[in-house]
Amino acid sequence: MRAQLDDIDHLLLGLVQEDASRTLHELGEAVGLSPSAVQRRLTRYRESGLLRRQIAVLDPDVLGQTMFALVLVALERESVEHHRRFTERVRGLPEVQQCYSLAGKWDYALVLVASGIAHCREVAARLFLSDDNVRRYDTMPVFDVVKRGLDVPTRWS
Repeated sequence: MRAQLDDIDHLLLGLVQEDASRTLHELGEAVGLSPSAVQRRLTRYRESGLLRRQIAVLDPDVLGQTMFALVLVALERESVEHHRRFTERVRGLPEVQQCYSLAGKWDYALVLVASGIAHCREVAARLFLSDDNVRRYDTMPVFDVVKRGLDVPTRWS
């Protein structure tokens, strides 16, 4: 079901995606609504499933000893059951930050977060080398993060 959004919804959702810790008062001032009207809209977003959750975003540079790697994975055999087993394993590992199912010669693209190369290698061994249905995987350590985010535009130009 597609959300029906007005101009205030688009603005409010953009502000919340940018920084969900803003108070109802701050959000209301920014969009021209009372704090209670903002609260009603946020409640509507949650109840409709549009606003799934609010999270804290840690700065890996401040945390230290954090590296990222992109991993492309191709499965040996493909079936609903093979994909289900793989995705369940991936969902269960905190080191897998993101995972996307792909079309083409690779079946999945993953973003791994690890404490360093040795930890990344250990995660890859656990995830891929121990799975006899992983035909091939290619791990690419990330040198620099150019852009990071999960914001979803609410309006397309």
